Amino acid sequence: MKYALFLGCNIPVRVKQYDLSARAVLDMLNVDVVDVRDFNCCGYPVRNIDFKSFVLFSARNLALAEKQGLNMMTLCKCCYGSLKKADHLMKEEPVIRDEINAILAKEGLKYRGNIEVKHFLSVLYNDIGPETVKKRISRSFKDLRIATHYGCHALRPSDITEFDNPVAPVLFDKLVEATGAKSIDWALKLDCCGAPLLGVNDELSMKLTEKKLADGKESGADFLCVACPYCQMQFDGVQQMMTSMHGRHHLPSILYPQLLGLAMGLNQDVLGIKMNQIDISNIEAFLS
Repeated sequence: MKYALFLGCNIPVRVKQYDLSARAVLDMLNVDVVDVRDFNCCGYPVRNIDFKSFVLFSARNLALAEKQGLNMMTLCKCCYGSLKKADHLMKEEPVIRDEINAILAKEGLKYRGNIEVKHFLSVLYNDIGPETVKKRISRSFKDLRIATHYGCHALRPSDITEFDNPVAPVLFDKLVEATGAKSIDWALKLDCCGAPLLGVNDELSMKLTEKKLADGKESGADFLCVACPYCQMQFDGVQQMMTSMHGRHHLPSILYPQLLGLAMGLNQDVLGIKMNQIDISNIEAFLS
C-alpha cells in the first residue's frame, strides 16, 4: 500500500512526535508514504472567511496527489474534514469544479476526482484491518484503560467524511483494543476538545477541556488517546498550562501511533514519547 502523506501545518512544527510515530508504525505495517513537497495548507483556517480560497487550497492538494496517482492519507482530522469537503464539492458541484480547475490550470494542475482522502485511523481500520494490526503486536497492554477521543471533523458531516457512525463510532475503540488495552465508555467521548475556541475565548476553551478530561478520569481511564494534532495540543500542551495555572491535573494524552508503536515493540525515542509535554513514559508499566 502506498499513499501521499498530508501532514498539514501544525504537525511539522508543534506535534512532530505524531509524524515520527505514525511513520514508524506504518513502516512496521509495510505501508509506504510519499511526501509531496508542493502540498500547501488544507485551507481550514480560511474556511469561514473566504470559502472559495478554502476549496482552492484543498483542491490544489488533491490535484497534486492525483498527479502522483496516489490516494491521500492525513494525520490531522481538521485537514481530513477539509480535504473531504473539497473532494465532495469538486466531484458533485460542476460549477465549483470548473471554476477551481480554471485557476489550477494556471500551474498545469487539474482535479478529476480519481483519488480518495483517508485518515490515518481509517487506513489502519479499513485498508489494513484490526486483525492484521493485532498480528504485529509483540507486547500487549494489560489492565490499561483508554478513553478514546474521536474528534469533531472526522465524524461530521458524516455523509461527506464517511469516517464512522457519527453517533456510535467504534473504529477507534477497536484499534485501541487491538493493542490489548481496554477502550472505556465515557459520557463526553464525542464532545469537542475545546481547541477551536483557544485564542478566541480561552476561558471557555479550557473549561471544555477540563470538563472532558475530568469525565475521562472519573470514568476510570488511565490515559486519553487521540489521533489529531489540534486535540493533542489541547489535551497535552493546554492541559499542562492549566496544571501550572490551577494545579489540577486530570488525564495524560497519548497519540494513537505512540500507543500502537509501544505495543509493536518500538522504543520511546522512535515514537517521540519525550516530546509530549505531560510525561507518559510510565505507560510501559502496562505492557506484558
